[in-house]
Amino acid sequence: MLEETPDLRGAYPRLGPAQLTQLEARGERRHVAEGDVLFREGDDHYDFYVVLEGLIAIVAGYGHDDERTFAIHGPGRFLGELGLLNGQAAFFTAVAVQDGEVLVVPVNVIRALVARDEALGELVLRAYLLRRDMLIGFGAGFRIIGSGRSAEVRRLREFAARNRLPHRWIPHERPDPIVLWADQVLENPSPAELAEVIGVHKREFADRDCGLLVVGAGPAGLAASVYGASEGLETICLEAVAAGGQAGTSSRIENYLGFPSGLSGGELAERARIQAEKFGAKITVPAEGTGLEHRDGRYVVMLEDGTELSASAIVIATGVHYRKLAVPDLELFEPSCVYYAATRTEAQLCVSDPVAIVGGGNSAGQAAVFLARSAAKVHLLVRDELGRDMSKYLVDQLAAIPNVEIHEHTEVRELEGHEQLDAIVVEDNRTGERRRLEVRYLFVFIGAEPHTGWLGGAVTLDDDGYVLTGRDVGATRDGHDPMMLETSLPGVFAAGDVRHGAIKRVASGVGEGAMAVRMVHEHIAATGDDSPPALPLVGGPSRAKASSG
Repeated sequence: MLEETPDLRGAYPRLGPAQLTQLEARGERRHVAEGDVLFREGDDHYDFYVVLEGLIAIVAGYGHDDERTFAIHGPGRFLGELGLLNGQAAFFTAVAVQDGEVLVVPVNVIRALVARDEALGELVLRAYLLRRDMLIGFGAGFRIIGSGRSAEVRRLREFAARNRLPHRWIPHERPDPIVLWADQVLENPSPAELAEVIGVHKREFADRDCGLLVVGAGPAGLAASVYGASEGLETICLEAVAAGGQAGTSSRIENYLGFPSGLSGGELAERARIQAEKFGAKITVPAEGTGLEHRDGRYVVMLEDGTELSASAIVIATGVHYRKLAVPDLELFEPSCVYYAATRTEAQLCVSDPVAIVGGGNSAGQAAVFLARSAAKVHLLVRDELGRDMSKYLVDQLAAIPNVEIHEHTEVRELEGHEQLDAIVVEDNRTGERRRLEVRYLFVFIGAEPHTGWLGGAVTLDDDGYVLTGRDVGATRDGHDPMMLETSLPGVFAAGDVRHGAIKRVASGVGEGAMAVRMVHEHIAATGDDSPPALPLVGGPSRAKASSG
């Protein structure tokens, strides 16, 4: 006998009578018969459904040999997940398993309601965030088939993981990946082509001229997008890899103000992205800046595909990327065994295997706590003493985890194995003593380098490549004293980790992103730039048409 799935941590809540009444005034009742499909996996548009009578099953791989049902909804429950709010395609099929009745609310209507109704918005958003987590864990969505030693396979898997896209990797000897998505077969697609099909890729720039152009969608860039759009600027945000930046790879951020039980970097990024799009900001992933110019009184950013966007003001928030270890043969192991993030995807790889983490900062500590849940053993290798660069709460957590071994004053000298890592040779940097540690995967968090090469000298950098701002600049190129976050180009600002002197914490990045927008307004007011009007408050942007590449 079919029964509805129990509510799991708030993933399957029921709507209250007042909420049902509110939705009924904006929706349409529809009878469904057993076997009716409400929407299918891969549909690039589907509406918000509330079950009034009967049961609706949520199915992955519907109609295929690997078909799996992972939830059944009864009366009072609503369908959908995070992709409904941000314009992504459906990652599952909804099919009636009993005769009944549903309420159909147009997707743009529910997006608008979620944006302005606090109670309904929080109920739906929390359920959708949890459901996205469950879909990822369940292995729903598209399938990536290919070798774990293939750089192309790894690139797709990392793109999917960083963007929290439900998917499953199926190991195969073929070096070039195949992606199976609904009824499509994509042969060796690029991340951009995959994004186009799934609905992450939104490049419908109706007007390539805007008030504020934010380059980078880490905490600083997302904050600038939220405040820019909410305060009346037409705002476009470009991101090369995934919203959230390096913070988006954190399994748990426990010292972020207002979240005493902590939250993942992915959840923070998703909430911020939805919030920015609620106010009308256009966030495009993947879209990588390749140059910045001042042209005809406007700033122009060039993208890798030749697109050019102009703006009254720019916020540079491209952040940093992790450094690589200076050890022989690193490139031989990078495709399959060396990682620079610790997400659920990486954790699934190292179940019951020993791993090593290199680094002494919070990123390394958070990775060690997270991977200890699945790995047989976690070796944390710290060049100096633990606690010098790591928050005390993380140090205390690590000391209490039995399968975490901390090696202070230790550095990696050699990697052993043939394509697959078998062991590493480490050295005590005080005594010179070496020892061999058997590990299968290596995670590297050894500091970062600013992502500023794309600027090509357009703004002044320090000796390490970070963007100079405020008093560190001296004077802008038109001779005036720059504001605190202003670069050597008036009207171009920098926020977050990419900026010289920045405090590398999520909260400070968010603060700088918000401050930068205030300074953007001051710049526009001082220059008399009549920037384009703000976008209307809508539930979410439309999606580019799918392409198989």
